[in-house]
Amino acid sequence: MKKILLLSCFISIFLSSCDTNDDSGLCCGPDPIIAPQNYAFLRNNESTVKFTGQTTRIFMAEEIISALKNNDTQTQSSLLAMFDHQEGAADFSDPELNASGKSVRSKTAASSDYFSANATEAAEIKSMFDSYIGIQTSEVFPNWNTVATPGVAGQIADGSDTRYIGANGLEYNQAFAKGLIGAFVTDQILNNYLSPSVLDAGDNVSNNDNDITDGDNNYTTMEHKWDEAYGYLFGGVAQENQADPLPSIGQNDSFLNKYVGKTNSDSDFEGIAQEIFDAFKLGRAAIVGKDYDVRNTQAAILQEKISQVIAIRAVYYLQTGKLSIESGNFGAAFHDLSEGYGFLTSLRFTRDTQTGTSIFTRSEVGSFISELMSDGPNGLWDVTPATLDTISEQIASKFDFTVAQAASSN
Repeated sequence: MKKILLLSCFISIFLSSCDTNDDSGLCCGPDPIIAPQNYAFLRNNESTVKFTGQTTRIFMAEEIISALKNNDTQTQSSLLAMFDHQEGAADFSDPELNASGKSVRSKTAASSDYFSANATEAAEIKSMFDSYIGIQTSEVFPNWNTVATPGVAGQIADGSDTRYIGANGLEYNQAFAKGLIGAFVTDQILNNYLSPSVLDAGDNVSNNDNDITDGDNNYTTMEHKWDEAYGYLFGGVAQENQADPLPSIGQNDSFLNKYVGKTNSDSDFEGIAQEIFDAFKLGRAAIVGKDYDVRNTQAAILQEKISQVIAIRAVYYLQTGKLSIESGNFGAAFHDLSEGYGFLTSLRFTRDTQTGTSIFTRSEVGSFISELMSDGPNGLWDVTPATLDTISEQIASKFDFTVAQAASSN
Protein backbone atom coordinates (compact mmCIF):
# COMPACT_ATOMS: atom_id res chain seq x y z
CA MET A 1 0.00 0.00 0.00
CA LYS A 2 2.84 2.37 0.92
CA LYS A 3 4.53 1.64 -2.43
CA ILE A 4 1.34 2.45 -4.31
CA LEU A 5 1.03 5.81 -2.50
CA LEU A 6 4.65 6.66 -3.22
CA LEU A 7 4.23 5.74 -6.89
CA SER A 8 1.07 7.84 -7.08
CA CYS A 9 2.90 10.78 -5.56
CA PHE A 10 5.79 10.37 -8.03
CA ILE A 11 3.42 10.30 -11.01
CA SER A 12 1.58 13.36 -9.68
CA ILE A 13 4.85 15.25 -9.25
CA PHE A 14 6.06 14.22 -12.70
CA LEU A 15 2.87 15.25 -14.46
CA SER A 16 2.57 18.58 -12.66
CA SER A 17 6.30 19.39 -12.82
CA CYS A 18 6.09 20.05 -9.10
CA ASP A 19 9.35 21.05 -7.45
CA THR A 20 9.48 19.56 -3.96
CA ASN A 21 12.03 22.19 -2.98
CA ASP A 22 9.75 25.02 -4.01
CA ASP A 23 8.87 27.19 -1.02
CA SER A 24 5.55 28.10 -2.62
CA GLY A 25 3.89 24.93 -1.40
CA LEU A 26 3.89 21.17 -0.87
CA CYS A 27 3.24 18.25 -3.20
CA CYS A 28 1.27 15.11 -2.45
CA GLY A 29 -1.01 15.90 0.42
CA PRO A 30 -3.08 18.97 1.24
CA ASP A 31 -3.42 21.68 -1.36
CA PRO A 32 -0.11 23.53 -1.62
CA ILE A 33 0.20 26.88 0.11
CA ILE A 34 0.74 29.55 -2.51
CA ALA A 35 2.00 33.01 -1.54
CA PRO A 36 0.33 36.00 -3.21
CA GLN A 37 2.36 38.43 -5.27
CA ASN A 38 2.02 41.13 -2.63
CA TYR A 39 1.36 41.12 1.11
CA ALA A 40 -2.40 41.38 0.62
CA PHE A 41 -4.98 39.12 2.27
CA LEU A 42 -8.76 39.44 2.18
CA ARG A 43 -11.77 38.12 4.03
CA ASN A 44 -15.21 38.98 2.66
CA ASN A 45 -13.44 41.23 0.13
CA GLU A 46 -11.89 43.34 2.90
CA SER A 47 -8.27 43.43 4.00
CA THR A 48 -7.33 41.35 7.02
CA VAL A 49 -3.93 43.05 7.39
CA LYS A 50 -3.44 45.63 10.13
CA PHE A 51 -0.31 46.80 11.96
CA THR A 52 -1.02 50.42 12.87
CA GLY A 53 0.50 49.95 16.33
CA GLN A 54 3.85 49.08 14.81
CA THR A 55 3.71 52.10 12.51
CA THR A 56 2.95 54.33 15.49
CA ARG A 57 5.92 53.06 17.46
CA ILE A 58 8.29 53.36 14.50
CA PHE A 59 7.25 57.00 14.04
CA MET A 60 7.75 57.60 17.77
CA ALA A 61 11.23 56.08 17.62
CA GLU A 62 12.10 58.27 14.63
CA GLU A 63 11.21 61.41 16.57
CA ILE A 64 13.20 60.23 19.59
CA ILE A 65 16.43 59.67 17.68
CA SER A 66 16.03 63.06 15.99
CA ALA A 67 15.40 64.71 19.35
CA LEU A 68 18.62 63.23 20.73
CA LYS A 69 20.45 65.77 18.54
CA ASN A 70 18.36 68.78 19.60
CA ASN A 71 20.55 70.16 22.34
CA ASP A 72 18.75 73.53 22.33
CA THR A 73 15.28 72.19 23.02
CA GLN A 74 15.51 68.77 24.67
CA THR A 75 16.27 67.78 28.23
CA GLN A 76 16.77 64.47 29.95
CA SER A 77 13.21 64.54 31.26
CA SER A 78 11.67 65.40 27.87
CA LEU A 79 13.60 62.63 26.09
CA LEU A 80 12.77 60.06 28.75
CA ALA A 81 9.12 61.09 28.45
CA MET A 82 9.25 60.50 24.69
CA PHE A 83 10.80 57.07 25.20
CA ASP A 84 8.24 56.11 27.85
CA HIS A 85 5.30 58.01 26.32
CA GLN A 86 2.05 58.17 28.26
CA GLU A 87 -1.26 58.56 26.48
CA GLY A 88 -2.20 62.21 25.97
CA ALA A 89 1.20 63.66 26.87
CA ALA A 90 2.47 66.26 24.38
CA ASP A 91 5.80 64.51 23.76
CA PHE A 92 5.78 64.48 19.96
CA SER A 93 5.18 66.88 17.07
CA ASP A 94 2.38 64.66 15.72
CA PRO A 95 -0.89 64.94 17.69
CA GLU A 96 -1.79 61.37 16.71
CA LEU A 97 1.36 60.08 18.39
CA ASN A 98 0.57 62.14 21.49
CA ALA A 99 -2.94 60.68 21.64
CA SER A 100 -1.61 57.12 21.46
CA GLY A 101 -1.27 54.93 24.52
CA LYS A 102 1.71 53.15 22.97
CA SER A 103 5.40 53.71 23.68
CA VAL A 104 8.78 52.51 22.46
CA ARG A 105 10.09 51.69 25.92
CA SER A 106 7.24 49.27 26.65
CA LYS A 107 8.26 47.15 23.65
CA THR A 108 12.00 47.30 24.29
CA ALA A 109 13.41 43.98 25.56
CA ALA A 110 9.82 42.82 25.94
CA SER A 111 9.46 39.66 23.84
CA SER A 112 7.54 36.68 25.13
CA ASP A 113 10.34 34.18 24.56
CA TYR A 114 13.32 36.12 25.88
CA PHE A 115 11.98 38.37 28.61
CA SER A 116 8.62 37.19 29.97
CA ALA A 117 10.55 35.17 32.56
CA ASN A 118 13.66 37.38 32.54
CA ALA A 119 12.50 40.63 34.07
CA THR A 120 15.90 41.45 35.51
CA GLU A 121 17.71 41.58 32.17
CA ALA A 122 14.75 43.33 30.54
CA ALA A 123 14.96 46.08 33.17
CA GLU A 124 18.72 46.37 32.69
CA ILE A 125 18.34 46.77 28.93
CA LYS A 126 15.69 49.45 29.33
CA SER A 127 17.95 51.20 31.83
CA MET A 128 20.79 51.06 29.30
CA PHE A 129 18.72 53.13 26.87
CA ASP A 130 17.74 55.50 29.69
CA SER A 131 21.45 55.93 30.46
CA TYR A 132 22.20 56.84 26.85
CA ILE A 133 19.69 59.65 27.18
CA GLY A 134 21.19 60.69 30.52
CA ILE A 135 24.75 60.87 29.20
CA GLN A 136 23.70 62.63 26.00
CA THR A 137 21.96 65.37 27.97
CA SER A 138 24.38 65.68 30.90
CA GLU A 139 27.71 65.23 29.12
CA VAL A 140 27.32 65.78 25.36
CA PHE A 141 24.75 68.60 25.25
CA PRO A 142 26.73 70.91 27.61
CA ASN A 143 29.85 70.41 25.45
CA TRP A 144 28.08 70.84 22.12
CA ASN A 145 30.46 73.62 21.01
CA THR A 146 33.60 72.18 22.62
CA VAL A 147 36.19 70.41 20.49
CA ALA A 148 36.31 66.79 21.65
CA THR A 149 39.60 65.35 22.88
CA PRO A 150 40.41 62.08 24.65
CA GLY A 151 38.46 62.15 27.89
CA VAL A 152 36.52 65.30 26.92
CA ALA A 153 33.06 65.24 25.31
CA GLY A 154 32.28 67.56 22.43
CA GLN A 155 32.23 67.83 18.67
CA ILE A 156 34.55 66.27 16.12
CA ALA A 157 34.71 66.74 12.34
CA ASP A 158 33.78 63.91 10.00
CA GLY A 159 34.38 65.34 6.55
CA SER A 160 31.68 67.94 6.03
CA ASP A 161 29.69 66.55 8.96
CA THR A 162 30.07 67.20 12.67
CA ARG A 163 29.70 64.39 15.18
CA TYR A 164 28.90 64.90 18.86
CA ILE A 165 30.55 62.39 21.15
CA GLY A 166 30.98 61.55 24.80
CA ALA A 167 34.30 61.61 26.60
CA ASN A 168 34.89 58.01 25.48
CA GLY A 169 34.34 58.81 21.78
CA LEU A 170 30.86 57.24 21.65
CA GLU A 171 27.97 58.91 19.82
CA TYR A 172 25.18 58.06 22.23
CA ASN A 173 22.46 58.93 19.75
CA GLN A 174 23.87 56.29 17.40
CA ALA A 175 24.23 53.70 20.15
CA PHE A 176 20.59 54.39 21.05
CA ALA A 177 19.26 54.18 17.48
CA LYS A 178 21.17 51.05 16.43
CA GLY A 179 20.52 49.40 19.78
CA LEU A 180 16.78 49.82 19.20
CA ILE A 181 17.08 47.85 15.96
CA GLY A 182 17.76 44.83 18.14
CA ALA A 183 16.09 45.48 21.46
CA PHE A 184 12.91 46.99 20.02
CA VAL A 185 12.37 45.88 16.40
CA THR A 186 14.21 42.57 16.02
CA ASP A 187 13.21 41.28 19.45
CA GLN A 188 9.55 41.91 18.74
CA ILE A 189 9.70 40.27 15.30
CA LEU A 190 11.81 37.20 16.01
CA ASN A 191 11.18 36.43 19.66
CA ASN A 192 7.64 37.64 20.08
CA TYR A 193 5.27 37.76 17.12
CA LEU A 194 6.87 34.94 15.11
CA SER A 195 7.10 32.67 18.14
CA PRO A 196 4.63 29.80 18.66
CA SER A 197 4.29 31.07 22.24
CA VAL A 198 2.48 34.10 20.77
CA LEU A 199 1.05 32.72 17.52
CA ASP A 200 -0.45 29.65 19.22
CA ALA A 201 -1.35 31.20 22.58
CA GLY A 202 -4.72 30.41 24.13
CA ASP A 203 -7.36 29.47 21.55
CA ASN A 204 -5.46 30.97 18.62
CA VAL A 205 -5.07 27.68 16.73
CA SER A 206 -8.67 26.51 17.07
CA ASN A 207 -9.98 29.99 16.32
CA ASN A 208 -7.80 30.23 13.24
CA ASP A 209 -8.85 26.74 12.15
CA ASN A 210 -12.48 27.82 12.35
CA ASP A 211 -12.01 31.36 10.97
CA ILE A 212 -13.15 32.90 14.25
CA THR A 213 -12.07 36.50 14.08
CA ASP A 214 -10.74 38.67 16.88
CA GLY A 215 -13.80 40.50 18.20
CA ASP A 216 -15.14 42.95 15.65
CA ASN A 217 -11.96 42.81 13.59
CA ASN A 218 -11.68 41.15 10.19
CA TYR A 219 -8.68 39.03 11.15
CA THR A 220 -8.01 36.05 13.37
CA THR A 221 -5.65 36.66 16.27
CA MET A 222 -2.99 34.47 14.67
CA GLU A 223 -3.20 36.40 11.40
CA HIS A 224 -2.84 39.65 13.29
CA LYS A 225 0.18 38.51 15.30
CA TRP A 226 2.01 37.60 12.09
CA ASP A 227 1.05 40.96 10.57
CA GLU A 228 2.44 42.76 13.59
CA ALA A 229 5.80 41.10 12.98
CA TYR A 230 5.62 42.27 9.37
CA GLY A 231 4.74 45.76 10.57
CA TYR A 232 7.96 46.15 12.57
CA LEU A 233 9.89 45.81 9.30
CA PHE A 234 7.49 47.42 6.83
CA GLY A 235 5.28 49.63 9.00
CA GLY A 236 7.26 52.74 8.10
CA VAL A 237 6.53 52.30 4.40
CA ALA A 238 4.01 54.72 2.86
CA GLN A 239 0.58 53.19 3.42
CA GLU A 240 -0.17 52.75 -0.27
CA ASN A 241 3.04 50.70 -0.68
CA GLN A 242 2.95 48.52 2.44
CA ALA A 243 1.75 45.49 0.49
CA ASP A 244 4.57 45.92 -2.06
CA PRO A 245 7.44 47.36 -0.02
CA LEU A 246 10.58 46.12 -1.76
CA PRO A 247 10.88 48.89 -4.38
CA SER A 248 11.69 51.30 -1.53
CA ILE A 249 13.50 48.91 0.82
CA GLY A 250 16.05 50.77 2.90
CA GLN A 251 14.41 54.17 2.43
CA ASN A 252 11.48 53.96 4.81
CA ASP A 253 12.79 54.29 8.36
CA SER A 254 16.01 54.40 10.35
CA PHE A 255 15.68 50.93 11.79
CA LEU A 256 15.60 47.39 10.42
CA ASN A 257 14.09 48.39 7.07
CA LYS A 258 17.08 50.63 6.35
CA TYR A 259 19.64 47.93 7.10
CA VAL A 260 17.88 45.11 5.29
CA GLY A 261 18.09 47.46 2.30
CA LYS A 262 21.77 48.20 2.85
CA THR A 263 22.59 44.51 3.24
CA ASN A 264 20.59 43.65 0.14
CA SER A 265 22.56 46.20 -1.91
CA ASP A 266 25.79 44.24 -1.30
CA SER A 267 26.37 41.69 -4.09
CA ASP A 268 27.41 39.14 -1.45
CA PHE A 269 23.93 39.28 0.09
CA GLU A 270 21.80 40.36 -2.86
CA GLY A 271 18.34 38.85 -2.65
CA ILE A 272 18.08 38.72 1.13
CA ALA A 273 15.31 41.34 1.12
CA GLN A 274 13.30 39.24 -1.34
CA GLU A 275 13.85 36.13 0.79
CA ILE A 276 12.56 37.95 3.86
CA PHE A 277 9.53 39.35 2.03
CA ASP A 278 8.72 35.97 0.47
CA ALA A 279 8.88 34.26 3.86
CA PHE A 280 6.52 36.83 5.35
CA LYS A 281 4.04 36.29 2.50
CA LEU A 282 4.18 32.51 2.49
CA GLY A 283 3.97 32.28 6.27
CA ARG A 284 0.89 34.49 6.28
CA ALA A 285 -0.67 32.46 3.46
CA ALA A 286 0.03 29.32 5.49
CA ILE A 287 -1.92 30.76 8.41
CA VAL A 288 -4.86 31.38 6.09
CA GLY A 289 -4.46 27.81 4.81
CA LYS A 290 -4.15 26.37 8.35
CA ASP A 291 -0.78 24.81 7.54
CA TYR A 292 1.31 25.48 10.62
CA ASP A 293 4.31 23.45 9.47
CA VAL A 294 4.76 25.76 6.50
CA ARG A 295 4.17 28.75 8.79
CA ASN A 296 6.87 27.59 11.19
CA THR A 297 9.32 26.95 8.37
CA GLN A 298 8.86 30.52 7.13
CA ALA A 299 9.23 31.90 10.66
CA ALA A 300 12.56 30.06 10.93
CA ILE A 301 13.71 31.59 7.62
CA LEU A 302 12.85 35.04 8.94
CA GLN A 303 14.66 34.41 12.20
CA GLU A 304 17.75 33.23 10.33
CA LYS A 305 17.86 35.99 7.72
CA ILE A 306 17.10 38.91 10.05
CA SER A 307 19.67 37.65 12.57
CA GLN A 308 22.16 37.54 9.73
CA VAL A 309 21.44 41.17 8.83
CA ILE A 310 22.19 42.27 12.41
CA ALA A 311 25.50 40.40 12.44
CA ILE A 312 26.56 41.63 8.99
CA ARG A 313 25.99 45.23 9.96
CA ALA A 314 27.86 44.84 13.24
CA VAL A 315 30.91 43.52 11.40
CA TYR A 316 30.57 46.13 8.65
CA TYR A 317 30.73 49.07 11.06
CA LEU A 318 33.62 47.61 13.03
CA GLN A 319 35.56 47.17 9.81
CA THR A 320 34.80 50.60 8.36
CA GLY A 321 35.71 52.09 11.71
CA LYS A 322 39.00 50.21 11.57
CA LEU A 323 39.82 51.70 8.15
CA SER A 324 39.12 55.21 9.43
CA ILE A 325 41.34 54.69 12.47
CA GLU A 326 44.15 53.49 10.22
CA SER A 327 43.78 56.62 8.07
CA GLY A 328 43.64 58.92 11.11
CA ASN A 329 40.03 60.06 10.51
CA PHE A 330 38.73 59.79 14.06
CA GLY A 331 35.45 61.60 13.37
CA ALA A 332 34.45 59.00 10.77
CA ALA A 333 35.83 56.20 12.94
CA PHE A 334 33.81 57.21 15.99
CA HIS A 335 30.65 57.53 13.93
CA ASP A 336 31.00 54.05 12.42
CA LEU A 337 32.11 52.46 15.66
CA SER A 338 29.18 54.02 17.51
CA GLU A 339 26.85 52.44 14.98
CA GLY A 340 28.79 49.21 15.44
CA TYR A 341 28.40 49.53 19.21
CA GLY A 342 24.62 49.66 18.77
CA PHE A 343 24.61 46.65 16.48
CA LEU A 344 26.77 44.75 18.97
CA THR A 345 24.10 45.24 21.62
CA SER A 346 21.51 44.19 19.02
CA LEU A 347 23.21 40.79 18.64
CA ARG A 348 21.58 39.81 21.94
CA PHE A 349 18.19 39.69 20.19
CA THR A 350 19.14 37.38 17.32
CA ARG A 351 17.74 33.85 17.31
CA ASP A 352 19.17 30.39 16.78
CA THR A 353 16.44 28.48 14.94
CA GLN A 354 17.60 25.17 16.43
CA THR A 355 17.59 26.17 20.09
CA GLY A 356 15.09 29.04 20.13
CA THR A 357 17.60 31.12 22.06
CA SER A 358 19.89 33.97 21.09
CA ILE A 359 22.86 33.21 18.84
CA PHE A 360 24.88 35.34 21.27
CA THR A 361 24.65 35.02 25.02
CA ARG A 362 24.39 37.98 27.33
CA SER A 363 27.97 37.32 28.39
CA GLU A 364 29.27 37.23 24.81
CA VAL A 365 27.66 40.54 23.95
CA GLY A 366 29.01 42.07 27.14
CA SER A 367 32.49 40.84 26.23
CA PHE A 368 32.26 42.40 22.76
CA ILE A 369 31.36 45.77 24.28
CA SER A 370 34.09 45.48 26.89
CA GLU A 371 36.70 44.60 24.26
CA LEU A 372 35.63 47.53 22.10
CA MET A 373 35.87 50.07 24.90
CA SER A 374 38.79 48.77 26.98
CA ASP A 375 41.97 49.07 24.90
CA GLY A 376 42.79 52.18 26.94
CA PRO A 377 41.32 54.64 29.43
CA ASN A 378 39.48 56.69 26.78
CA GLY A 379 37.28 54.11 25.08
CA LEU A 380 37.05 54.47 21.31
CA TRP A 381 39.97 56.91 21.28
CA ASP A 382 42.21 53.96 22.18
CA VAL A 383 40.67 51.01 20.31
CA THR A 384 43.08 49.17 18.02
CA PRO A 385 42.50 47.62 14.58
CA ALA A 386 43.50 44.25 16.05
CA THR A 387 40.67 44.41 18.57
CA LEU A 388 38.16 45.29 15.86
CA ASP A 389 39.34 42.35 13.77
CA THR A 390 39.08 39.99 16.71
CA ILE A 391 35.49 40.96 17.50
CA SER A 392 34.54 40.83 13.82
CA GLU A 393 35.92 37.31 13.44
CA GLN A 394 34.11 36.13 16.56
CA ILE A 395 30.80 37.36 15.15
CA ALA A 396 31.28 36.04 11.62
CA SER A 397 32.34 32.60 12.90
CA LYS A 398 28.74 31.93 13.91
CA PHE A 399 27.41 32.56 10.40
CA ASP A 400 28.17 31.47 6.85
CA PHE A 401 29.64 34.81 5.76
CA THR A 402 33.18 36.10 6.10
CA VAL A 403 34.44 39.33 7.62
CA ALA A 404 35.53 40.42 4.14
CA GLN A 405 32.04 39.87 2.72
CA ALA A 406 30.39 41.86 5.51
CA ALA A 407 32.98 44.63 5.23
CA SER A 408 32.17 45.18 1.55
CA SER A 409 28.59 46.27 2.26
CA ASN A 410 27.67 49.96 2.05
